[in-house]
Amino acid sequence: MRIALSTSVMQRGKSGVGQYIIALTRAMIPHAARHEFTLFVLEEDLPHFSFAATKMRISPVAERHRPPVRNILWHQSRLPGLVKKVGADVLHIPSYRRMLWRKPCTLVTTIHDLAPFRVPGKYDAMRMLYGRVACRALARRQDRIIAVSRAASSDITRFFGVAPEGIEVIPNGLDHGRFSPGSRAAARAAVCAPAGITQPFFLYVARLEHPAKNHAGLIDAFETFKDATGSDWKLVLAGGDWHGADVIRRLARDSRHARDIVLLGFVSNSDLPDWYRAADVFVFPSHFEGFGLPPVEAMACACPVLSSGAGALEETVGGACGSLDPASPRQMAAQLTRAVSDPRWLGELRLAGLQRASEFSWEACASSTLGVYQAAVGVNSLSNRHNGAGTVSSLSSGDLHKDNPSRPTMPTNDPTKTPASKGMYSR
Repeated sequence: MRIALSTSVMQRGKSGVGQYIIALTRAMIPHAARHEFTLFVLEEDLPHFSFAATKMRISPVAERHRPPVRNILWHQSRLPGLVKKVGADVLHIPSYRRMLWRKPCTLVTTIHDLAPFRVPGKYDAMRMLYGRVACRALARRQDRIIAVSRAASSDITRFFGVAPEGIEVIPNGLDHGRFSPGSRAAARAAVCAPAGITQPFFLYVARLEHPAKNHAGLIDAFETFKDATGSDWKLVLAGGDWHGADVIRRLARDSRHARDIVLLGFVSNSDLPDWYRAADVFVFPSHFEGFGLPPVEAMACACPVLSSGAGALEETVGGACGSLDPASPRQMAAQLTRAVSDPRWLGELRLAGLQRASEFSWEACASSTLGVYQAAVGVNSLSNRHNGAGTVSSLSSGDLHKDNPSRPTMPTNDPTKTPASKGMYSR
């Protein structure tokens, strides 16, 4: 099978979608002996795919096509011809904002979330309009849609009108080679010492995006915690600037505890695992996530986690964390206080998190994604022979995975069925 993948929405690897693209591509390498892969990569992103250079065809895309509007136009006008030229059987677009209207081959799209429908003011008016109107029509042109969570799948049906039978839920994976327990002392020496951090600290890894990531609520909660306890703990915010970053920076600067709020900016992939290992507690108070990978990464590094359950987060963390109510700074402050004063609880969270993180694998994600390609191509070929080009396939999950026993699933959140959840998430 000839497989094409558009990577130009990866934002230089500094976003969750970017990490998904890189990790999925890396996990597809073992399958390159049987299938032919072509990656369409913006010129300045080429170094991110050096690991695939000898296994996959890499087709550079001029940098002038990077800006969002130009990139959309390139996808709609230029990419279909390039896909036909390489003879691809299937094209995978890993973001709903770049879905194609024309069908040069079988189309598969990954939708990570439908945040424009869930978070008011997340993007500017034009981008919100494109997501709500144009993308709804484009979604119905796809042969198969991959959702990274059951919550995302439900939203795709609700807001885009795609039948559940046309959606396959494949959870994100985790790179256990990078994210694993390690020496806390060594991690603190590697990343905290250069940043001048010697006190215990809460860590939040998320781009500085207001209001969606809820830095404002977290800073409010941290101030209440500091006022009530007089603790020397710090709040460390790791993430590059995004929409509303100026609001977050102003709140941190004007806080009465500004000296204990540290903004690191974007943290490199090489340093990120050490930040998780060095942190005393990881916090994730986001208002909405289609999956939420950072809490799982932190769990894999043996860092206890406090997380919101908004969007898909409750599904992702599986009960292996302390709960944060993103709408209540007072509740979040109480959980910060408990974390500081209850080491036994943190120990329980640490063990539950390690167990939960072990359930995610990029290898399983890649195997199931490949199964989606194969099934969609097969169904589309049959449809073309009998009925002409079709829309989203109605192949059942059972048929899709009947030859793929390694298919990953998102474990249930029922506390009676998820061992890690006992006595954790609800507290």
